[in-house]
Amino acid sequence: MPQTRSLAALSALVATYFAHIGFFNPYLPLWLKEMGLSLVAISVLVSLQSASRLVAPYVWGWLSDHTGRRTWLLRYGAGASLVISLGLWFDGGVVWLFAVLLLLFTHTSGMMPMAEALVIQNVSRDGQFDARRYGHVRVFGSVGFLLTVIAAGWWFERHGMAQFPLLTLLTISAVAVSAWALPSVRETVPAQEDKESVWPLLRQPSTQLFFASAFFHVLAHISVYVFFSLYLDELGYSKTTIGLLWALSVLVEVVWFFTQARWLPRFAPTVWLMICAAVMVVRMLITAGAGEQLWALMLAQSMHAITFAAHHTVCVTWLSQRFPGQMRGRAQAIYTIVAYGLPGVLGGLAGGVLSSHWGLVSVFWISMPVALLSLLAACGTWRMDRDSS
Repeated sequence: MPQTRSLAALSALVATYFAHIGFFNPYLPLWLKEMGLSLVAISVLVSLQSASRLVAPYVWGWLSDHTGRRTWLLRYGAGASLVISLGLWFDGGVVWLFAVLLLLFTHTSGMMPMAEALVIQNVSRDGQFDARRYGHVRVFGSVGFLLTVIAAGWWFERHGMAQFPLLTLLTISAVAVSAWALPSVRETVPAQEDKESVWPLLRQPSTQLFFASAFFHVLAHISVYVFFSLYLDELGYSKTTIGLLWALSVLVEVVWFFTQARWLPRFAPTVWLMICAAVMVVRMLITAGAGEQLWALMLAQSMHAITFAAHHTVCVTWLSQRFPGQMRGRAQAIYTIVAYGLPGVLGGLAGGVLSSHWGLVSVFWISMPVALLSLLAACGTWRMDRDSS
């Protein structure tokens, strides 16, 4: 029963966190555009989320692993984010926005790795990661994202982007409430001499290739995370349609999380990495080459079930197998830095420059060879894991 209550509380946290992300990430670029900022300025400000992931997740992960106070740290992060979000109500120019968004992302970026570590701990049985139970928790995040991305698109279409700060306040308030609803449990922290180092595992070639594959995969995905809404807006799609296309990607994500226990056992995690990268190549080809065709964009967005949902679960599975116990929080944080922080900064800034010179479609064209690099690294990981087994 206590574990059931913990999973319910964690499901609520995941749902509210991604409900915030579902409105904030797709529409932040459009809000900044309406404020009259250039593509380069928008890409810099949006990339701050990824920049914060270069350091903040590992700091939060290290603190949670060494203190056992993941719940308290999650509550602090949510509360501080709520206060910081009030800064979006003031028009202080680009420098002010830079400072507010950097502070906001520094606190929110550390929350999900800690929550993931708690979820993995609660869904594991006899030390083994249970993908089915994980999917049943993680699907609440997809539902939260789905609801807000549709509702926000409808709202902004009719009322404009001026109330973006208000919706930010409301969604982060929901995150804070769910964080304080988590059971106040302090995890057992081993003695200093019993704490394991993650560095020997990080030096293994198969681990390095895994992180390289994740890096290039998400770098290709950055074109969607940062520029997809702007790209659709440039092509003349309404904000309602933009929201529905985002919603479609999350809908297929929900279906995947509910049914992934049926599909994942069919292949090894490293084989799934190769499949995800190959599908990513096709997704970018369709998005870049047929963006004016709504049916083609719907097909491309449907591939999100593989390029994000399957990829994310496979990565979490692989990490939970390689980095057990007290290394779990730091491993999730390193994954966030390498697979989301670095690619987000590089992809966001480079995409801003590319789109300013050659149009937004160029970002999606360049994502194709990047996805191919992810496929090559995944093949290397698969080969090494196969040879060592």
